[in-house]
Amino acid sequence: MILLQSHSRYLLQILSNRVQNLEKGVELDCHWIEFDDIRYHIQASMKNPHLLLLSVSLPAPPSETVFFGGLPLGAIEAIKAAYGLLVQILDPPRDGFNLTMKLNLSKLPPDEEYKNTLLVKIASVREVVMGAPLRVVLKHLASRTIAPGIDRLVALVHRPTESFFLVPQAEKVTVIFPMRFKDSIDTVLATSFLQEFVEARHTAGLINAPPCSWSSSPPSELKGAPVEASSANAGFVSFVLFPRHVEGKKLDKTVWNFSTFHAYVNYHVKCSEGFMHTRMRRRVESLIQALDRAKPDNKEKTKKTGQSRSFKRLTLKEGRSGLKA
Repeated sequence: MILLQSHSRYLLQILSNRVQNLEKGVELDCHWIEFDDIRYHIQASMKNPHLLLLSVSLPAPPSETVFFGGLPLGAIEAIKAAYGLLVQILDPPRDGFNLTMKLNLSKLPPDEEYKNTLLVKIASVREVVMGAPLRVVLKHLASRTIAPGIDRLVALVHRPTESFFLVPQAEKVTVIFPMRFKDSIDTVLATSFLQEFVEARHTAGLINAPPCSWSSSPPSELKGAPVEASSANAGFVSFVLFPRHVEGKKLDKTVWNFSTFHAYVNYHVKCSEGFMHTRMRRRVESLIQALDRAKPDNKEKTKKTGQSRSFKRLTLKEGRSGLKA
């Protein structure tokens, strides 16, 4: 089972190396893309080595999602609460990005442990930004209230042009994932995996986990959603969250797990497909070996002349080597 880390390991490595080598003042300019089409760009100059520009591009939101200024609901407040004076949000962001932040590394605390904690938090910018709307809804669930101005059905983007849905209520929040896959084999494997995933919820060790269900047709909670948003070739997975699932430190873990649920399923589907291909190749190799063992031995054939002389049949290569000798 994979448990995706909330921080970008590559971004954390860049930040840590930069902090350790600030006096060198090396110029920095890096682009990369991570899962669910999250694109990063970090840049620093030799003139101001303690200042970094970090830009983040999010998946293209479908029409049913709510974005403010190119960012999900509550993202600006979440960034300010997470980073404080360490980060300055630039408005407008750089072209092609949803968010650009100026990081001032000179404002990092001297305490090494606290400094590393802040660097990990910066490297977790995806969780802070993408999980902001879900965090707002679940925070109110912990206090058994509904966030003001929230619709009956909330759409949150999690993959390019795809979204999952929340149905917020005072005592519970229903989370619904339409599961879509482009490849037909992935669709079959995902359907089987999700059905087993739901059945695993009934084991004794998971009795306190959120109730989970799968259906091939859209659940009744998606009534009124756009047709494109409520269609899925691998069915619909629904979770029901109660206040006990988001109390205290459970909130961060719950937000991250649901923000990356589709990536979690997709990873296991690809692993299953790779395992099946490996088994098939091994089976073919074993059959070829069995066929090779069944072939008769190729004994050297000899021909005898009238004078009882024997001749050995030479290959073309052996003949040429004999002529040279």
